[in-house]
Amino acid sequence: MSPPIPISSSYASTFSYSAHVSPSVFARSNFTRIYLHPPVLCQFQSKTEKPLTRRCAPFLESSLLSGNGVVASDEWKTVPDIWRSSAEKYGDKIALVDPYHDPPSTMTYKQLEDAILDFAEGLRVIGVRPSEKLALFADNSCRWLVADQGMMACGAINVVRGSRSSTEELLQIYNHSESVALAVDNPEMCNRIAKLFSLKNSMRFIILLWGEKSGLVSEGEKEVPVYTFMELIHLGQESRRVLFDSLDNRKQYMYEAIKSDDIATLVYTSGTTGNPKGVMLTHQNLLHQIRNLGDIVPAEVGDRFLSMLPSWHAYERASEYFIFSCGVEQVYTTVRKLKDDLRRYQPHYLISVPLVYETLYSGIQKQISTSSLVRKLVALTFLRASMRYMECRRIYEGKCLTKDQKPPSYLQSMLDWLWARIIATILFPVHLLAKKLVYSKIHSAIGISKAGISGGGSLSSHVDRFFEAIGVTVQNGYGLTETSPVIAARRLSCNVIGSVGHPIKHTEFKIVDSETDEVLPPGTKGILKVRGPQLMKGYYKNPSATNQVLDRDGWLNTGDIGWIVPHHSTGRSRNSSGVIVVDGRAKDTIVLSTGLLVISFSHTNYMFQREKVKMLNRERLKKLP
Repeated sequence: MSPPIPISSSYASTFSYSAHVSPSVFARSNFTRIYLHPPVLCQFQSKTEKPLTRRCAPFLESSLLSGNGVVASDEWKTVPDIWRSSAEKYGDKIALVDPYHDPPSTMTYKQLEDAILDFAEGLRVIGVRPSEKLALFADNSCRWLVADQGMMACGAINVVRGSRSSTEELLQIYNHSESVALAVDNPEMCNRIAKLFSLKNSMRFIILLWGEKSGLVSEGEKEVPVYTFMELIHLGQESRRVLFDSLDNRKQYMYEAIKSDDIATLVYTSGTTGNPKGVMLTHQNLLHQIRNLGDIVPAEVGDRFLSMLPSWHAYERASEYFIFSCGVEQVYTTVRKLKDDLRRYQPHYLISVPLVYETLYSGIQKQISTSSLVRKLVALTFLRASMRYMECRRIYEGKCLTKDQKPPSYLQSMLDWLWARIIATILFPVHLLAKKLVYSKIHSAIGISKAGISGGGSLSSHVDRFFEAIGVTVQNGYGLTETSPVIAARRLSCNVIGSVGHPIKHTEFKIVDSETDEVLPPGTKGILKVRGPQLMKGYYKNPSATNQVLDRDGWLNTGDIGWIVPHHSTGRSRNSSGVIVVDGRAKDTIVLSTGLLVISFSHTNYMFQREKVKMLNRERLKKLP
């Protein structure tokens, strides 16, 4: 049984504040002059002024909409709507644990909903209008989630990126997206980008998710309001209290419901073929993921997930939205803390990239190789036996891959099945003994009691087979930022090694010839094209790039090479029909005359391979004359 999660902090202590916001909260910082209007009262207009438009998530804030002449909804229409459902179903259950920020935080589902509503209202108080772009340049944390969902809930569009991106890249994204304000991780990041960003005239304010304004360093004379996360929360709760205290206050606004096809976020791709492109994802795109990822990850109330990928990345982001709709506990970790946290929290699931599983594999192999000679021989013998056992099991279960369009004969299939069954029966006792003596210790070290979900790149075959052999389920998936991102994944019931599984619901695949665009038969390699409700609205302010990847019939060219397993009723692949195999990019690696590598990765795996390419190029440069 896994140990209880230590409660480091609560919503009450981390987010608590009095009903009255002290003027001292809004003192001038070292970085800029802070000039704020009195809280809440600045929103309310005189009777002669035109009412402000207030856009709301139709289910999350249905009480406001239904009482003001707007049709509310009793089901999800936008991403923030999930928080009302989760608060009602799982109110006092722990939603998230964030142990490595100051202060450490633990929040229940009800507290998380309140924080999101407060943040959204705080943004309205300081003048954020519907459909405006807000840059959110920060890394994983509970406050990232609150900021992200608060921005969506007030009808704004967030523009996301991590803090480790270069200042030039962040500025380019800020300018191209026409963002009007900026939320950053902490004062250190703000100080790093301040000089270059100080020339930006349209920046109305800055939000610090963590830390205090005392850590800011003055850069220039330009005056930009700076708010801490807690100041915005304070403003939001006070405004909500005033709003619900008086019907007259609510009449100061014109109310609108956010629509499902409204843009929720801009996610910029890595720019492998030029400048980064802003992928426009709608609420409907992301809701498709929330509603259908349960077929891949059958999460249950109380399951524990470990989160370490960048929250702004489409893969981690869609996964988080989905799991929070299921009543799970999410624990934030880091690359440095991952090994210890796997042992400490014993998560049911880990959603990560192939590099993490390769690192875990390498660590286990290192432990085996440094053991005594006897232990090493025993472990390696057990592993070979288990891998052979699982190979035979895949054969008799019909979960192998084949490109052959012609199925094997019934007699050949029966003989193949019988031989695999006999070998597996002989090896089964050895596999059981290995689980008890060796694999159980590995399990306790890495946790992951239900499954590890791998995406964002190609999972190495030897790593895939290793985890299968030791009894740790790894489900491989496939997608792009442009597809919100998941379009295919292996299910627990059909976890075919070497593939990325079947398409998820409402998603179509086809393989076409790269030159003629002719649809190719199963088993034939070609360009993967996909169609479904999770496809992006397009690239922001870039219709030509949009038209290059999206055709008139709604098919998106992924740029990846792959094939679909043919349908067979007999043989080794009889239960693998229709699974998709991705073999890489159409144009992957070019070796220049200098010996340097130029690589064009898919949007999903570029960020995880870039450093490896840099390292290889450095080694090649050393060898140049």
